[in-house]
Amino acid sequence: MSVDGAQHEALRSLLGAWALDACPRREAAEVAQHLTLCPECAEEAARLRDAAARLSADDPLDPPGSLRQQVLDWCLSRRPAGLPVPPWAAPYATETAKLDALLRDLGPEEWQEVAELPWHGGTQRWRPAEVLCHLTAVDGLLAPALGLPDPVAGPAETAAATDRAPTQGEPAGPTQAPPQDGGPLGVLERSERLMADRAGSEPSAVRSMWRRQSHALVRSAALKADGAAPVDFGFATVPLRDAFLDRAFECWIHGDDIARAVDYPYAPPVPKHLRSMIDLAARMLPFALAALRRPEPRPVRAGGSPVPGRVVRMVADGPGGGEWLIPLDGPESPPDRAGPVASMVLDGLDFCRLAAAHHDPAHLMVGEFGDRAAIREVLRATPLLSRP
Repeated sequence: MSVDGAQHEALRSLLGAWALDACPRREAAEVAQHLTLCPECAEEAARLRDAAARLSADDPLDPPGSLRQQVLDWCLSRRPAGLPVPPWAAPYATETAKLDALLRDLGPEEWQEVAELPWHGGTQRWRPAEVLCHLTAVDGLLAPALGLPDPVAGPAETAAATDRAPTQGEPAGPTQAPPQDGGPLGVLERSERLMADRAGSEPSAVRSMWRRQSHALVRSAALKADGAAPVDFGFATVPLRDAFLDRAFECWIHGDDIARAVDYPYAPPVPKHLRSMIDLAARMLPFALAALRRPEPRPVRAGGSPVPGRVVRMVADGPGGGEWLIPLDGPESPPDRAGPVASMVLDGLDFCRLAAAHHDPAHLMVGEFGDRAAIREVLRATPLLSRP
């Protein structure tokens, strides 16, 4: 049996569908018969069928979390950014972009889901738009250091914030102190005020408000020289570079809270950004440890020199991991030359979630060596780093 040229081309055009088993039964039979007579089409059909076999329905459709950074790095190697983002602002730029990608996929019903946001001392239950108001309100605390408008502060609060001279290195406390009359609002109060102001807004409008501000913060950060300007969070004053890390950390944690509420896959930060977040939490831990104890004068030796403080060695395992020495007796205590009193090993992501009060320290998988009481003290203090 032979076929003419037109019929040959018609059957050849069906080879792709035939390889995917997408032809109707009659056409599939005609293609199969043609392949027994046409070596050229048989060879092409074999290649197509082999390629189709490599397509697995079990393969994830979402690209790996590191793919976006790889693509950006490749693009920037071909054409440098016109306004390069400083390394200390890159985690925030990445995490806000990742959260925005999640928000883009939310439907009307998913915007009404309630996300649970655990903090030390309680849990907030907010819809995604309310979470965005919270992120916008706290991100707004960076605005004065960058010459941007605060989305929450009114004239009275702006004047009060100007009168309060922040002290660099002010210790971090575990809870937000209530604002004084006429003083600046606390973190939770700022969030609730913005939620009230946006109560009647569509979720898309709230998302646009948050995204405009995050873009403005990153752009302004790119124009800053070193990120040393102080940012006053109310309970602590930190350099701008650490404030950006703090905001990247919270954006990731609360993005993950939203993702769990809507059953959306959400990747952790890329390793180099995760390491920076772990480092920030480790550097803030001495202040949280101090908050567990009553204020006491630092012990001194007979000659007046301070008594060396105890140190716990923390090893964070997994992507972004590393090793840190955690002072137990205050950030200013000189470390004991005898070495750490204990060592602890835990997963880096678990440590971050513990710092966000998303894990119970009593049920965390931790490798312990040495003074276990000291390790327990560090683990109990870590959730104090979270705040409303």
